Amino acid sequence: MLDKVKELIGDVQTFQATTKEEVEAFRIKYLGSKGLLKGLFAEFRNVDAEFKKDFGQALNNLRNAAEGKVAELNEALESAVEEKGVYGDLTRPSEPIELGSRHPISIVKNQIIEVFNRIGFTVSEGPEVEDDWHNFTALNLPEYHPARDMQDTFFIEKNPDTLLRTHTSSVQVRYMEQNEPPIRTISPGRVFRNEDISARAHCIFHQVEGLYIDTDVSFADLKQVLLYFTKEMFGKSKIRLRPSYFPFTEPSAEVDIYWGLETETDYRITKGTGWLEIMGCGMVDPNVLKNCNIDPTKYSGYAFGMGIERIAMLLYQIPDIRMFYENDVRFLEQFKSVL
Repeated sequence: MLDKVKELIGDVQTFQATTKEEVEAFRIKYLGSKGLLKGLFAEFRNVDAEFKKDFGQALNNLRNAAEGKVAELNEALESAVEEKGVYGDLTRPSEPIELGSRHPISIVKNQIIEVFNRIGFTVSEGPEVEDDWHNFTALNLPEYHPARDMQDTFFIEKNPDTLLRTHTSSVQVRYMEQNEPPIRTISPGRVFRNEDISARAHCIFHQVEGLYIDTDVSFADLKQVLLYFTKEMFGKSKIRLRPSYFPFTEPSAEVDIYWGLETETDYRITKGTGWLEIMGCGMVDPNVLKNCNIDPTKYSGYAFGMGIERIAMLLYQIPDIRMFYENDVRFLEQFKSVL
């Protein structure tokens, strides 16, 4: 009986089929409810005790061999059919392609760039790994200046200081060093600060900073540009400028827009005032112009900066800044219809 089982194992291993019908017939012959294995397992009860171990092991080998052969042949036949379908009928419809979408930060960044492009601002970019001069010193932030504490910094190495840029103002410094006035540019990009991550703050975020340098530039010019931007971006025509402090501009101001108090959300995000801060701005400090080899007695200018995440959260009512970085497809799919 053991020899018979070993012979059947050899037959299974050498079996070949060219159709699914042949494979199914083979399966029924060996593995069916009335197949050979069913009968052999029934005879197992009559085998002498000293041969049961070898006989049982042989039966298991036969069953495994038969099941493996069926799976192998079915896979081979399906692959052959699939290959024939792909290369045999080139007119068949293609597989549907899942459409992606832009990230909300990219959508808002492109909208901001478009608004400023319409009034002559070019786009400038710079490195994310910066030196101390371009990130701090040239911007009227010398070593040990207390205002440096406002920007918790990721330092990569010391002596000389190399760091992840804390703002895109470093791009403006590089642009002024390489270009002569008149200068009209915006600098979008990613920046890094060593901050605790929460619903309203992150160690990575994006900025767009603007710079205009020319003769006879005034604060009135700055206000008109900001009013134009808020009307184009938010549809809001009422703004206010509150005095503030930035080391690289003087005078400096925070820009608020009147968001309104029409919904419960409006009350929450404006803390019941109707006013919402969206950016900082000011006239470029003469020391910054000197550091970039621009004559402050001849030229003046203004600068402004805003966080892209903050604006995106306002436009799309996103409650948590961390959602931008979690790569949750369910969140990102909501923006397919935007652009």
